[in-house]
Amino acid sequence: MSDGRILVVEDDFDISNMLQLYFKSQGYEVFVAPRGGVALEMTRQRMPNVIVLDIMLPDIDGYEVCRLLRTNLRTSHIPIIFLTQKDERSDKIHGLELGADDYITKPFDVEELRLRVRNTIKSAEVAALTSPSTGLASGRLIEQQLRELMRKDDWGILYIGISGLDAFSEFYGFVAGEEVLRFTGMLLNEIIEEMGTPDDFIGHIGGDDFIVVTRKELIIPLRDEIVKRFADSVGTHYDFMTRMQGYLVIQNDQGEEVRAPLMSLQVGGLSADNGPFTDIREITEAAAEARRAAARKQ
Repeated sequence: MSDGRILVVEDDFDISNMLQLYFKSQGYEVFVAPRGGVALEMTRQRMPNVIVLDIMLPDIDGYEVCRLLRTNLRTSHIPIIFLTQKDERSDKIHGLELGADDYITKPFDVEELRLRVRNTIKSAEVAALTSPSTGLASGRLIEQQLRELMRKDDWGILYIGISGLDAFSEFYGFVAGEEVLRFTGMLLNEIIEEMGTPDDFIGHIGGDDFIVVTRKELIIPLRDEIVKRFADSVGTHYDFMTRMQGYLVIQNDQGEEVRAPLMSLQVGGLSADNGPFTDIREITEAAAEARRAAARKQ
């Protein structure tokens, strides 16, 4: 299991290659984007735990990348550390005004950068802003989005759970289970990017529970596509024999061998039309019941 996912946005190959090799040796997953446009695309696909962002880029500068990330609901929570040769006070203030979390200038001490990266990731997790497993918004950010719904009448929610994850993790181990969570997070990002709107929100509630906040007219098409694409892809997490037989063989509490179905998604849909709702607790209870109803139909 890695210590987190880092996206390095840097057009200088020597610097980006050095950072990639160094942070990989420290236990991180590292991805590199040489341009701002590539960084925006990779962020939506991979959901890093932190972005190390150079200001001087060949297409759009780091300030614009930061602004675009902060104004997109699905990426606004990702911590950003600016990495640049600029050391003027006005440049630092501009970066912080745009929502950057930290700032370090070139030439830099790679050990200092490592500590800043580690502390930034930990701070986001402690503040319950991001899930350490998936990098998606969690805790307080999900609550904030649900409170926003109380002032709207066109919203829809998908409450998503992974059926069979416990049996899978018991058989293949905790690390494999975490990989399924990351896969699910990336799948949701991919589908919402294709079919949703820029204002849609994706959160990882915890465990195998995810939430998507969207427009009510998108609930059914998004639900159908999410369930289908998960079913089409989840088999890659199993060994060949298990995929062929279509189930896992595990032991129950009595030591008896039982068959556990392959993982699938339980997705419950809820919209403002199911209300009225007076507080977010009523919304979450109704969404959870919608998920249980979806599970009973399987």
